[in-house]
Amino acid sequence: MTPQKPLRLWPGVVAVTLQLAVRFGLLLVWPDGLEYSVLGGIAGALLVVLWWLFFSRAPWVERLGGIALLVAAMALTPRILDRSIATGAMGMLFYIYAVPVVCLAFVVWAVATRKLPDGLRRATMVATILITCAAWALVRTNGFTSGFSSDFAWRWTPTAEDRLVHASDKPSVAAPAPAVMKISAPVPEPVKLPPAEPKIVKPVADWPGFRGPHRDDVIGGVKIDTDWSKSPPVEMWRRPIGPGWSSFAVHGDLFYTQEQRGSEEVVACYKVSTGEPVWTHRDTARFWESNAGAGPRATPTLHNGRVYSFGATGILNALDAASGSVLWSRNAGDDAGVKVPEWGFASSPLVVEDLVVVAAAGKLAAYDIATGEPRWFGPDGHYGYSSPHLATIGGVPQIVLLSGSGVTSVAVDGAKLWEFALPAAGRITQPALTADGDLLAGEGEGHNLHRIAVVQGVVEERWSSNGLKPYFSDLVVHHGHAYGFDGSILAAIDLKDGKRVWKGGRYGSGQLVLLADQDVLLVLSEEGGLALVAATPEQFKELARFPAIEGKTWNHPVLAGDVLLVRNGEQMAAFRLKVIP
Repeated sequence: MTPQKPLRLWPGVVAVTLQLAVRFGLLLVWPDGLEYSVLGGIAGALLVVLWWLFFSRAPWVERLGGIALLVAAMALTPRILDRSIATGAMGMLFYIYAVPVVCLAFVVWAVATRKLPDGLRRATMVATILITCAAWALVRTNGFTSGFSSDFAWRWTPTAEDRLVHASDKPSVAAPAPAVMKISAPVPEPVKLPPAEPKIVKPVADWPGFRGPHRDDVIGGVKIDTDWSKSPPVEMWRRPIGPGWSSFAVHGDLFYTQEQRGSEEVVACYKVSTGEPVWTHRDTARFWESNAGAGPRATPTLHNGRVYSFGATGILNALDAASGSVLWSRNAGDDAGVKVPEWGFASSPLVVEDLVVVAAAGKLAAYDIATGEPRWFGPDGHYGYSSPHLATIGGVPQIVLLSGSGVTSVAVDGAKLWEFALPAAGRITQPALTADGDLLAGEGEGHNLHRIAVVQGVVEERWSSNGLKPYFSDLVVHHGHAYGFDGSILAAIDLKDGKRVWKGGRYGSGQLVLLADQDVLLVLSEEGGLALVAATPEQFKELARFPAIEGKTWNHPVLAGDVLLVRNGEQMAAFRLKVIP
């Protein structure tokens, strides 16, 4: 009998080293290279399989048996995983993370057991594969960042939401999050209404809702001291909050936001000066998905002493701003005939004349502001997560929406005015207006930004730019330039031709506001840090940094007077900024 040749190990070592370098090392030098990183992990796994099958010199029973066991273990393990792992990244999270780890464990096993007897080596091979796969059943993910960095925790440890609910004055038991949450939540019966809302007047809110009075993140009339080494932000208070990606609406000493508390979706009012709660409104509803976690996605809107809120399962409420009592309530998803989208309803309500308008999975739904009765529904936009945007283009007031099919505009009465088709995508960001009345629309999901002109209902594309590709984060327009996030890096483009003029500063998928009177961007990074950046086209220039909150932060910051409000899915805080003449 010909003696068995020793295992040829070096190709496997090289293959798994390259796999780990591309899958995890690439993101250290190229944070926006996630797609190539994941593909590199898959390619590395194929190299390991090819090595083991054809170049390892292992007995064929081990070659074929090892691959068969690997495939079986990877296929069956999701049955015992926490739902956050099993359903994350559309069901691919386990494979994206586990495949490189299993490949590494397999190659280490081959090296470590090369001199052991056949029987013992095969037994340890089985144990290595099963233990490496089964170990993933011990962890969960609390979601992941835009760069696919997952927040892993032991499966049995309480979440930040669990701790908050346990410590709250009115504890509630968190309902288990289903693997797929696409059902409409029950809505309380509408209460008897007053005859009509008081006469419509101009809102006087300091920050009436999502991205400010014009939904553009532009702040006028305020200048702050940018030398934070001498005059840093002063913390006023800090407190835990339930999960959700809502921002704030502010009026006087009160602010409003949305959050999740166990089985209840909450609209809450707090004091700006102290952070103390004033009132909460609770609906028995819970939305959860693995990528972003639990909770509402939209921001409340303040108007005429009322708060309008839109929950992630479709509940649209009109509440009294002083007490939180329900004036009317609807389920916009049911009314519009649409299902809860993959990442939940995310539209912030828009008040236009005597209407409250929301986007239900890319379909506009307008309600009578006084009674809550449906007034009209827009065309089907084939899903989407953007909010309705009021704009005046060519002298015509209109409601513009980015949806899965592109950009759609309707008149205030719901009549379709025009549309601009874009490749299908789950668009998140808002459109933006240029000074001369053109519209900027992000293609979404890391693709181009488009400038379009609308002349007498005819739509024309002026340019398409890859110099600024908004995905999670909104942009601002200032003095002929647009400033925003190109992937995880801040960038500026010239609006004349869409060409990039600078790119710099890694802030993840953060958010920003523009202090227009002093050409300054106030940036809240995805990690919860604050930065001041010059909103000038000459070059990227960071003016200051300051640590604000901790954890993944996708929520828009708000500056109301000299008070800066920030939050994420675990905590919120208020800081006083030094205002200068």
